[in-house]
Amino acid sequence: MHTLVLNPTAVAQWQALLAEAQSSASRHLDEQLESYLVFMLMRFTEHPGMFERLMALDYLNSQHASGSVRQAQLRDVGDHCLLFSGLFPHIARRRLVSISYFIGVGRSAYQQMASELETLSADLYQRLSSDFILLMEILQTIRQLGQPKGLPDPLQAFELWADTGSAHALQHHTRSTSSPAPQSAVPAATDTLIIH
Repeated sequence: MHTLVLNPTAVAQWQALLAEAQSSASRHLDEQLESYLVFMLMRFTEHPGMFERLMALDYLNSQHASGSVRQAQLRDVGDHCLLFSGLFPHIARRRLVSISYFIGVGRSAYQQMASELETLSADLYQRLSSDFILLMEILQTIRQLGQPKGLPDPLQAFELWADTGSAHALQHHTRSTSSPAPQSAVPAATDTLIIH
């Protein structure tokens, strides 16, 4: 039997899906981060042409822009990298880059936004950068709820854990293999990638 969706608006549907993902992942976002994700997902559904975009080129273009144009470009780069790493990891494979690449570029874009803004939004973008892995894990859980086979293969999950410390990736790797993750393996530092 199919589930009847009774949420009256797109916002309510995204909120319900995020609540389910947070519960499933045993990870919880505060209201500010959850609201940002809801509206980011709504923007994405209204403008689905993001798959043709090249993040490195968009990021470089943002470095030559100024003011509100630069801010919008940096926000878009951060958002697209978050979506690619969380909901569409197969894009990384197709483009022959690691998911960690999108994480680094996305965190850097959000960090630049935070450092350039002198408003309350600066705190939000700082949190988006520092909590990028958590947000990615929530989006990966959304993907898993709808398509369990859509997660990275065990090797990619291990690499993602080693590069970022993602608990979700480590759990996926451990569930997908018969052996537990090595105790001596230490994830790499998750410093923000700075591209000049």
